[in-house]
Order: sequence, then structure tokens, then C-alpha cells
Amino acid sequence: MTNDRRVLVHQNKQALAGSVAARFLTNMVDVLQDQDEANVVLTGGSVGIAVLAAINESAARDTIDWSRVNFWWGDERWVPRADPERNELQARDALLDHIDVPRENIHAFGASDDPIDVGAGDDALEAAAARYTAELRSHAPEGAEYPRFDVTFLGVGPDGHIASLFPHRSGIRERDASVVTVHDSPKPPADRLSLTRPVLNSSDRVWLVLAGSDKASALGLALAGASRDEVPAAGIKGRYRTMFFVDSDAAAQVPENLIAPTY
Repeated sequence: MTNDRRVLVHQNKQALAGSVAARFLTNMVDVLQDQDEANVVLTGGSVGIAVLAAINESAARDTIDWSRVNFWWGDERWVPRADPERNELQARDALLDHIDVPRENIHAFGASDDPIDVGAGDDALEAAAARYTAELRSHAPEGAEYPRFDVTFLGVGPDGHIASLFPHRSGIRERDASVVTVHDSPKPPADRLSLTRPVLNSSDRVWLVLAGSDKASALGLALAGASRDEVPAAGIKGRYRTMFFVDSDAAAQVPENLIAPTY
């Protein structure tokens, strides 16, 4: 395999979601033939959730032994657990509540209304980051800080942000921590939790899924060699494969030589 970036262009958002869902299911079959379990990082956003819904609607959904798949998140909004803006809740509604996946395989970030023990002067968001860091470590191979991820889904914002790592913010430059807190997100809510770039880049396959003309500039810059500080998506690259799954509107500024043929 190669870790060169490639772009697959689809006619519209519906075709995009269906194609990514089919590819994911095929990939999971292959992964679970070669290893005992899989680790998948989910994303939020309308396109990311549309992919999960398409997986749920696929006739091939139940060919996967979901008891052997662990689900993680790239980031989460610091809102109550039942808030409709929470990535976890959207993913549960779209897919996770419809498949036979054990509760302990769903590794969600903490929520703002969780009972988290913090000392005097401590920050609940920081405590939640520490808890997720420990959760990652507890499922990591010996000597590692986080699991070996098989597929990491990411969306890309119009500003080029991925997860909750925003342009010109310290989060995109973090190299040591597995999880960072965000207290001043440029898009609401202000408080968030996010995996860091080294963790995201540790995935065997990174799949960035985006649609819409408002993403075209960020995607074009990311693929043209912009700095990670300016366009965080430019700093994301999987260990073996990095794919951008996009609709035709988002692909408007993609260099032709990076567009992979579709058949």
C-alpha cells in the first residue's frame, strides 16, 4: 500500500455517503479476517453522520461481527450527554444503536453533565481529557499510548480544521498529549475535547469525507501543500493510506493529478 494522498470524487452527497459506507464495510471484512479486533475513529458533522446512516442501511451491515469492533471519536463537544449536538448521540442514532456492538466497545468522550471527580481548582474538561487519555492507554499495545487504529474518519471544516484542531491554535501543534482540551473554539460550542494530530496520524487509514462548495478552498490548499497551522487538514496523513472522499462541489480546486479514477 501507499500513503500518498488520493481524492475520490462523487456526484453528490448521497452518492458519496453510500460509496464510503460500502468501502468501509468491505474494509472491515478484510481487517477482521487478519486480526482479532478493529479500532475505528468516528467523526461528527452532516457528512460523517450520513456515512454512518448509509452503513446502517446497507444490506451488508450484518456481515460484520460488530462485537469485534471498537469505536472511538476524533473529538467531542463539551455538552450534556443527551444534547443533540453531541457527536456520540448522533452516531448512536445513525448506526451504533442499530448494530450488535457491546457497550464496552463504544469509547465515548465524557460529557459536561457526567459525574467527574475533580479537586479544588481543577477543571472538569481537563479531567475528562485525562480520563479519555487513560481509556486510550488501557486499550493500547504494550508500551504504546493509544490503540492501533484501522480506520479514522475525519471531516474538514471550511477553515480546514479537522476534529477540533483549528487553524493557528495550539492544538494542531501538540505533539506529546493524546487528547487536548479546547476552551475557545471559533465555532460553538466553545469547549471541546479532541485527539491530537499524532494520534490521528497513527491510523493505518485516514479517510477524510467532505462535501459542499464551502470546503473547496480548504481542500485545495490542503492538497497543494499549505502548512498545518494554516490548514490543519494539510497535516493529516495515515500510516498506509490517506483518502479524501468528496463530492463534485468540494473538488472544484483539487489538482487533477490527485484525483483517482472511479469505475
